[in-house]
Amino acid sequence: MTFPAFRASSISSHAAPDVRRRGLLLGVPALAGALAVARPAQARAPQRWCAAWGCAPAGPPPAASTQSFSNQTLRLIVRASVGGSRVRIRLSNERGSTDLRVGGAAIGLRVGGAAVGTNVALSFGGNRAITIPAGAPAVSDPVSLSVAPFSDLAVSVYFPGTVQATTLHNAAYQANYVSTAGDHTASANLPVQRSFASWPFLTEVDVDAGAPVLVVAGDSVTDGVGSTSGANRRWPDSLARRLQTELGNERIGVVNRGISANRMLADTDTALVAGNDLLERFDRDVLATAGVAGLAVLIGINDIVYSPASAPLAPESMFAGYRQLIERAHLHGLPVLGMTLPPFSGFVYYTPAREAVRQAVNSWMRGAAPFDLLADIDAALSDPGTPQRLRAEYDSGDHLHPNDAGYQALAAAVPLTALASLLNNGVV
Repeated sequence: MTFPAFRASSISSHAAPDVRRRGLLLGVPALAGALAVARPAQARAPQRWCAAWGCAPAGPPPAASTQSFSNQTLRLIVRASVGGSRVRIRLSNERGSTDLRVGGAAIGLRVGGAAVGTNVALSFGGNRAITIPAGAPAVSDPVSLSVAPFSDLAVSVYFPGTVQATTLHNAAYQANYVSTAGDHTASANLPVQRSFASWPFLTEVDVDAGAPVLVVAGDSVTDGVGSTSGANRRWPDSLARRLQTELGNERIGVVNRGISANRMLADTDTALVAGNDLLERFDRDVLATAGVAGLAVLIGINDIVYSPASAPLAPESMFAGYRQLIERAHLHGLPVLGMTLPPFSGFVYYTPAREAVRQAVNSWMRGAAPFDLLADIDAALSDPGTPQRLRAEYDSGDHLHPNDAGYQALAAAVPLTALASLLNNGVV
């Protein structure tokens, strides 16, 4: 059974009235209508490799919907949030139960559809082919490729045998392609058999920019449910564009590790494509990201709506989960941008009892100020006349997930100056 995606959405900024945690008060844009709290910083040593794009793998999907590829080439399309002169990729067989044999791979600059211009062959430990053990990832050798910020990249992977796409990111909101028979990794124009809208096996593309990277961890609101497919209108995409256009800073990467239907505290056993809960996948999806310098957390609405309608989970359980994410990030010097949970009145799983938990969680975030920076997306997206409801002009139609305009408003509420300061300097 596939569950609908839910997501904590939208950002504005509130700060605690005190500075107990040696915080620095910073002004926030008018849309946020509040203050942001940032920790004092210590210098962060630059890292050469940084993630320009990434997704969170999950699976395996139900057998009836598992894709199979045999003597075929996949061409997977991604957008780089930051540029560089060398690139490498990360493939994953982490949800597979058998070895994954890759016959060849390449990366190129997409010119449209499944066509590439400049295209460079990849190797793994000097070999064109690699067998990735079940449960493991593999990182390619770096190659020279000039990548500009917001370039569309095409990663081609050839499978000489028959493979099952048991490791994948299910909701790509991007057309990807599978070829007719043969190794077409070097082909400028892929002979397309069909297209599909997931990212099998590919989980990261790195560049040598030495840039700090913000990892955004969340559920379907971060994954982009309700946005226009193929247009890169998820809110992390809009945030990446803001970082460059408003700060003139193209050297901050943004990596989207949202998974539709994902939760913070528990797995959904009947929806394996929803991934492990965030507390479980934290080390892989946050800490293992190349160049990670900070974490943005927009998660928790699924924990509420998947709990009993009349007696949902206690808010204190949510508080404990957020504190764990914060403490584990701080152990590695990573600041955390927290986000309030979005309005969802009218959504299919809305009940007054669940709404009460959401309100309690948001009040705690604003009052206790546990995060290094808080973006109040509830305030940014809610209808002024009915604050429990998403603004009509931001509603994709299900009363929880924003549309393109809503995601842009969500990203517009992030306090960029405070965020950039934290990403470049870390936490004490």
